[in-house]
Amino acid sequence: MAVKRKSKATIICGSPGSGKTTYGRTLANAAGAVFLDIDTCSERLVMAGLKLAGQDPYDRDSSLFKQNFRDAIYETLFDVATENLPHCDVVIVGPFTKEIRDKAWPEELRLRLNCKVNIVYLYCDPKERKSRIESRKNRRDEGKLVQYEEFNTYYGDESRPVFPHSFIDTTQLKVHF
Repeated sequence: MAVKRKSKATIICGSPGSGKTTYGRTLANAAGAVFLDIDTCSERLVMAGLKLAGQDPYDRDSSLFKQNFRDAIYETLFDVATENLPHCDVVIVGPFTKEIRDKAWPEELRLRLNCKVNIVYLYCDPKERKSRIESRKNRRDEGKLVQYEEFNTYYGDESRPVFPHSFIDTTQLKVHF
């Protein structure tokens, strides 16, 4: 009789340019976990939807994007994680900007995913984050860079999550694009 594996989910969150993808990939590789990055899991579908709507397919910062795509993208990440968790650990990467302000979120995730959930918050100095965003030369980032101060205010004062979590300052770490 097979013993059911008790997997865990690790959520990597933080502002764009904080090193989430690099850190998440490294962690997933070390743990032999499935790596689910918000951009990889949703990019082609979001681009197709925005194009059909007559919008810039690289937009990720407008209210149209946030109102019509944000929740669906996160729900898809958690659906894919749920499919994988009976077999292996999962590392999920995304900003989770609203969610880190909700004290109940870790427990909601634990119940939804039916496993232990670890949340890691990455912080990076805003000047270094801007440099990283410029260095990766991604068309999705063009709008962020044109109005960087306005974009940066969306992430507020980058307060840490309101629940227990691991905190990592990546300002001094080398990030690869």
